[in-house]
Amino acid sequence: MRRAVFLDRDGVLNRAILRDGKPHPPATLDELRLLAGVRDACRKLREAGFALILTTNQPDIARGATTAGQVAEINQRLQHYLGLDDVRVCPHDDTAHCSCRKPRPGLLIDAARWWNIDLASSFMVGDRWRDVEAGHRAGCQAVFVDHGYRERRPDGPYLRVRSLREAANWIIETAHRELRRHA
Repeated sequence: MRRAVFLDRDGVLNRAILRDGKPHPPATLDELRLLAGVRDACRKLREAGFALILTTNQPDIARGATTAGQVAEINQRLQHYLGLDDVRVCPHDDTAHCSCRKPRPGLLIDAARWWNIDLASSFMVGDRWRDVEAGHRAGCQAVFVDHGYRERRPDGPYLRVRSLREAANWIIETAHRELRRHA
């Protein structure tokens, strides 16, 4: 079985647009700004043997604030530029009560089935409580990229970091420790 790092999109890979202290996605490709160190962090994770899977809630599709095509355009750019193995999107709002909207673990579980991923040896990296909770519910270790948003904080356990670069270094070191322990 493979190991994976599940990556939230906005606030982890690209800059989230802040309004009243809360993060929002870029609406178009023109608004997309990659965060510092993200490409290098993804390269290091790939070299360490992790599948990289983008898992993102995009409720603005259901709300009519953007189109599925605009979201797909952003995701395709990120997938190509960062060498992501897969992109999984929940286009629903909370009112849909779907299994794929984080904090529910559907996106992670479906990807794990498709890619033959061992969730217990995988990681979820996100910048909101929903990401951390989805990781927990899927059985992954959770990493919280803390940007100090004015919203609910995640419940533990999780590692708190400031960037994907910091998360990647910790994930790789943790994976190496696990391998040494089982050798």
